[in-house]
Amino acid sequence: MVNDEVDMIAEIRKLVVQVDEIHSEMGRAIEPATRRAVAMAVIANPFAGRYADNLESLSTIGEELGQLLGARCVTALGIRPDQAHSYGKAAIVGEAGELEHAAAILHPKMGAALRHEVSSGAALVPSAKKIGGLGTAIDVPLGHKDAAFVRSHFDAIEARVSDAPRSSARPAPDKQWRRVDHATRGGAAPPRSADLDRNPVR
Repeated sequence: MVNDEVDMIAEIRKLVVQVDEIHSEMGRAIEPATRRAVAMAVIANPFAGRYADNLESLSTIGEELGQLLGARCVTALGIRPDQAHSYGKAAIVGEAGELEHAAAILHPKMGAALRHEVSSGAALVPSAKKIGGLGTAIDVPLGHKDAAFVRSHFDAIEARVSDAPRSSARPAPDKQWRRVDHATRGGAAPPRSADLDRNPVR
């Protein structure tokens, strides 16, 4: 487990952690409140501006970030790892990068690292990726960590960092990577669609 970003090979410029709480919707109280945490890392893209066949180092970075940011979300929510209901991940690559750079970070190794931080996770981790400029936002998809078809947990949260990703003006432009790891319950409104209930999850 990566306990400190100093131990990482990723060149981190900035970390941002946010928590939101939804207490009511359309005049109806949400009890308990829906709480969602998003942890974001702005990192240097070692492959910016050039083609490379081997992106294994980005996969390693994804594994590191899965551990670091997953732990940050659990801490921000003040919960035990097993109390997380849902998770998701997303990446924004700066203009000098390519979508495959985001894929290399998000998919090969990150999922296992994230699942470790929430004690389980039978469902695929929903993901999104895009290329963008300074201040670009992305909607990070969320889904139940153990049952992908529980519709009450179909959700998304917008994530952005105002000063990232930066352009190719620097030797290693930013790849802005951000992930929502956990939410403490399903969507904001009381679930009304006929659906699987999370108890029992199947």
